[in-house]
Amino acid sequence: MTMTLPLLLTLLRVAAIPVVLALFYVPIPYARQVATVIYIAACITDWLDGYLARRWDQTSRFGAFLDPVADKLLVATSLVLLLKDRPDGILALLVCIIIGREITISALREWMADLGKRASVAVSWIGKWKTGFQMTAIGMMLWEQSTFGLPWYLMGYGLLFVAAVLTLWSMCLYLRAAWPMMREP
Repeated sequence: MTMTLPLLLTLLRVAAIPVVLALFYVPIPYARQVATVIYIAACITDWLDGYLARRWDQTSRFGAFLDPVADKLLVATSLVLLLKDRPDGILALLVCIIIGREITISALREWMADLGKRASVAVSWIGKWKTGFQMTAIGMMLWEQSTFGLPWYLMGYGLLFVAAVLTLWSMCLYLRAAWPMMREP
């Protein structure tokens, strides 16, 4: 396996997860905001690594595997942090919708790949919007502290509702695409 810049960016995204986790709990001023900056940088690499890998023709099987895993770990870990920090029934529901969808679609893609129909559940534009809203909402909620008169946590919480709707919508689209194969004996 050759270490390319796109693969290095993906690995750095995975490495950022425990750093965000640790900074979230460190009782020093602005640690949570530093965690947010690292989280945002990791989110940017989500787009950048794929773009560079395609542009420079540096795609690899390992990178194709690790990229979505890194994204899901980053999002799921951050959502669990937020839920533990501010336990709330509605937030718990949103977290369950988002994490549940990721597990469902990952299993669906694996099953469809076994059938040789992986292209039937390829990433769609709605999935990209879902990811954008999720990552933006989580970043705002991680920052938490109101600045410039903007209630970042509440704004992020509102965006998380939008992300949850897009999450359900995209899951329904994927399941609908796979439904004919599911009905086969």
